[in-house]
Amino acid sequence: MRKTTVCIDEDLLSRAVKSSGARSKKEAIEKGLRLLVSEKTRQAFRRDLGTFDLELTLPELERLRGED
Repeated sequence: MRKTTVCIDEDLLSRAVKSSGARSKKEAIEKGLRLLVSEKTRQAFRRDLGTFDLELTLPELERLRGED
């Protein structure tokens, strides 16, 4: 791990700490970065996989969702 110095809007950082439930500024920043990477990864999967038609009825879909 490496130390990095950045200028961050204090109000935004304070709101991030409160809304994320983080115990520190560092934790809030790390949670935010993980969330950003996760969301971008999901977007890439959606874009790469595209869309396709499923020929399932609603009861069939609900049954499949209930199976683990």
